[in-house]
Amino acid sequence: MSTGVIDKSFDFAIRIIKLYQYLCQNKQAYTLAKQILKSGTSIGANLREAKYAQSRMDFISKNSIALKEAAETEYWLELLFMTGYIGEKQHASLKNDCSELIKMLTAIVKTTKQKE
Repeated sequence: MSTGVIDKSFDFAIRIIKLYQYLCQNKQAYTLAKQILKSGTSIGANLREAKYAQSRMDFISKNSIALKEAAETEYWLELLFMTGYIGEKQHASLKNDCSELIKMLTAIVKTTKQKE
């Protein structure tokens, strides 16, 4: 697995943690903040696990979970934007990073499945 996706997911997790802090301190959106914190940081955690997968199926499973977490994070970002908790610029930047992760993870899962 490329370290690019691992590094990108780590950098994204840092941005999500900062968003969580902002939402809790400035917007008092605790429930939404916890949801996006969980899904947004889980992407990288699952990729780290996939790095040491016990089998090809375990590798696919961990990457698939990371992909689902990225899709969930994309949902929370959209919801936060549409309800006015984050602005257009912040939403666009985070959504772009999330979309890139989704593309990378989709390619990893698809390529690995084709090798079976």
